[in-house]
Amino acid sequence: MIAHARRQQNRAILLVTHHFAPETGAPQRRWSALANYLIPVGYPVIVLAPPPHYPSGKFTDSSPDLAPGSVTTGSHGEKIVRVNFREHSHGLGSRIADQLVAAVSSVLRGVGPAVGRPAVVIATVPGIPSVAAGWALARWHRARLVVEMRDAWPDLIQPSGILLRRDRPGGLRRRLRDLAARVVHRAVTRLQSRADLVVTTTAAFAEVLRSRGVRNVAVVRNGTTFTPVREHAPVSLAGRPLRAVYAGTVGRSQGLDVVVRAAALVQERGYALDVRIVGHGKELEPLQLLAAELGAPVRVEPSVPSTQVRDLYAWADTAVVSLQDWEPFEWTVPSKLYEVMASGVVASACLAGEAADLVTTNGAGAVVRPGDVEGLADLWCGWLADGVVPAASPDAAAWVAEHASDAVLGHRYTELLDELLPHPLFRAGTDQGSRY
Repeated sequence: MIAHARRQQNRAILLVTHHFAPETGAPQRRWSALANYLIPVGYPVIVLAPPPHYPSGKFTDSSPDLAPGSVTTGSHGEKIVRVNFREHSHGLGSRIADQLVAAVSSVLRGVGPAVGRPAVVIATVPGIPSVAAGWALARWHRARLVVEMRDAWPDLIQPSGILLRRDRPGGLRRRLRDLAARVVHRAVTRLQSRADLVVTTTAAFAEVLRSRGVRNVAVVRNGTTFTPVREHAPVSLAGRPLRAVYAGTVGRSQGLDVVVRAAALVQERGYALDVRIVGHGKELEPLQLLAAELGAPVRVEPSVPSTQVRDLYAWADTAVVSLQDWEPFEWTVPSKLYEVMASGVVASACLAGEAADLVTTNGAGAVVRPGDVEGLADLWCGWLADGVVPAASPDAAAWVAEHASDAVLGHRYTELLDELLPHPLFRAGTDQGSRY
């Protein structure tokens, strides 16, 4: 009855995003799963997204169904309107230019007949310009605005140093880039405060936003469909090397040089170790060079299809989840952690804040401080000395099923949208207009 009532009222969602299927990755998977849940319960989804060009920055598919201007139907019934983009390199300026082109194109195409008249505009980060595009479209359509912050952007700009690395201290370019970072931070915070709802993926970042005066913040975590690859039992090493794996994005944010340096240190102490870093990102080659330089027992390999990640976890004795030692990452839970918790493989977690608390509270593995090479080496040497890797607690997978499954997250999003767009049958007289 409730789903039928929703269909009698305009409940169309316009999603403004820089990443969407058939690309693969956490943002793409999140909204594919949410569309699969929202559409059947009465929330049609229209997507504004550029053609797939992640992670390479290049559009390698000549299909007209994916070209800018095309309008197609996705695998869950969502309408996908492709917007313009700019092919980019790994450089920051090139990637920002691409995001700006896509954001401007989203506004232009978002007022056209293919989009119709949405009731809610959801702008999801990354990239940051999508928030401004979503705000403009919400005003045009007089729709509710939801800003979805998947990560702690723009707070990560300053600690990551992505604007500063090539500039000398005190130089004009550094001062200008520092000013730009502050302007972006203030602009995004202002848009967050003017949104009808801000959605974060962690409770910690939600509290940070509330402390800044953002009035309506809710948490909808990232999800996973991963299932256990083994029983929850200790693993005997029986004289063989300890097998550790990292599978995912290999970028600066992950700080995986710690894994390479720790592996080299374990080997120096006389223990046998076999580490695999599997993924995509601009740090692949630097990590390969570092492993060769240190003579570390680390294989750095290109990414594999998601269907083969299960094989990697089944091979491993422990799975690495790692982030840099940057304060905003204390408010972040990488979606990779939910996957590892669900797999049943014990985690070697180089994490802090909320993510570290999830690991320790649910017995998902062992935590060392981000950037702590000695701590990670000590952890692995301890397991090797004992000849056994402890089991992850079944509580970890149970927590994921209860808090981070696709069905749970879809239901939570539906509740939030129902509050944002109450049906007059249930809440007569509620103001339906957006306020900016």
